[in-house]
Amino acid sequence: MNLIVGDIGNTFTKICLVKINNLKIKKIIYLDSKKIFSNKELIKIFKNINLGKKINRFALFSSVVPKYQSRLRSFLKIRYNVILKEIKEKKINKIIKINVKNKKQLGSDRIANAVGVYKRYREDCIVLDFGTATTFDVVYKNGIYNGGVIAPGINLSIKILSKSADQIPPFLIKKQKQVIGKNTTEALRSGFYWGYLGLINNIILKIEKETNRKYKIIFTGGYADLFKTSIIRPFTVDRNITIKGIIELFKENKKYLYK
Repeated sequence: MNLIVGDIGNTFTKICLVKINNLKIKKIIYLDSKKIFSNKELIKIFKNINLGKKINRFALFSSVVPKYQSRLRSFLKIRYNVILKEIKEKKINKIIKINVKNKKQLGSDRIANAVGVYKRYREDCIVLDFGTATTFDVVYKNGIYNGGVIAPGINLSIKILSKSADQIPPFLIKKQKQVIGKNTTEALRSGFYWGYLGLINNIILKIEKETNRKYKIIFTGGYADLFKTSIIRPFTVDRNITIKGIIELFKENKKYLYK
């Protein structure tokens, strides 16, 4: 039997097929989240996933976009008779203790990241996720999620700058050897690369000083490899930590989600 799990984000959605007997990821599909509203695109996506004849009647997702979640829930129910569950639902045991002022404000992707690193590494960790926003989440080895930091995402910042300033061309960020750019594109790349590098290093240092701890640094998301030669702390790239966290949540909630 196969299980559908996934992560619905503002920009991209990841849908995974998991073998239910060993909970190993069989296939991962990425799609532009806006395409969730296209029935044609969803049919194509799930055809490519090749669900097989036996599908678990519950699918488990993290989601930060209710309208995309609602649309995908409707599609799965009508086409496959699969019920989409979201990890923040009350009946689902979150595994970790969430130490924040308002749990409702915490994105379910960040909960999944925290569960993933807690179950995988069993160390004090900072999860740095390069998504629509650049997020830092602090997870203690005893299973406490202790809050985090949200900064603007790299791609989002580039798009907003290009749209807002007539003389700023679209560009791709990459490492600049020289800080001082000799043309507009070089100056932009330098500003974004060295600027975000400074932000990342400074926030890590601030978190360590504030908590008086040293952390294992976990990078995930699209730019996880970009800063690898310049970060002040050793780090591990784990691109599927969100999905791994969702799988752990499925394991913990089998009585509710497994048939």
